Amino acid sequence: MGGVLGLLFGQTLPDKIKRTVIQGIGLSVLLIGGSMALQTKNPLVIISSLVLGGIMGERIDIELRLQHLGQWLERKFSKNGKGAGFTKAFVTASLIYCVGAMAIMGSLESGLSGNHNILYAKSMLDGISAIVFASSMGIGVLVSAVPVFLYQGAITMAAGMLQGILSPQVIVEMGATGGLLIVGIGINILEIKEIKVGNLILGIFLAVPITFLFTRMHLGM
Repeated sequence: MGGVLGLLFGQTLPDKIKRTVIQGIGLSVLLIGGSMALQTKNPLVIISSLVLGGIMGERIDIELRLQHLGQWLERKFSKNGKGAGFTKAFVTASLIYCVGAMAIMGSLESGLSGNHNILYAKSMLDGISAIVFASSMGIGVLVSAVPVFLYQGAITMAAGMLQGILSPQVIVEMGATGGLLIVGIGINILEIKEIKVGNLILGIFLAVPITFLFTRMHLGM
């Protein structure tokens, strides 16, 4: 929908309106993330998960690797010649919508708990950016909806299968840890301070063994 609107009306939409709408969505993202984080039954799980996840993420430098992946794909598929404009628009939009912490966390939360609020907020952000991209790059932005749907759908389905394996307590703590990272994304959207959310994303998965360990040791419970 955003891509269609971008093709039709993108050039006429003032920048100040786009900016204000994105800021409003940023505030909403803070609210969603904060409400998720407050569901935790043991804040020590979130702290431990993010500390260890941050150390591992910085060692691997996940955000930088994601950026390099995006640049490599763009170089590979966006070549000069006929159709280059379409390909560049398709690849650029697909990467922006897929290569990011919000896509991963939204899909995980959707599959694990059935809560789709993050994906709803992300779809609104994607819609706004699609208006901008489609107005300048063309119809390739619309086609990027296909890989985005497949990518997020695959993560959601995988998370849904894990739901029957993980305990309710583990799912709550994974969601709470992810919620705090969503707060970080909201801060990034509002440009308050740059937080490398990608380098912290391993904390969501570390919440699984840490919750199990803390439960066995009766820490913070």
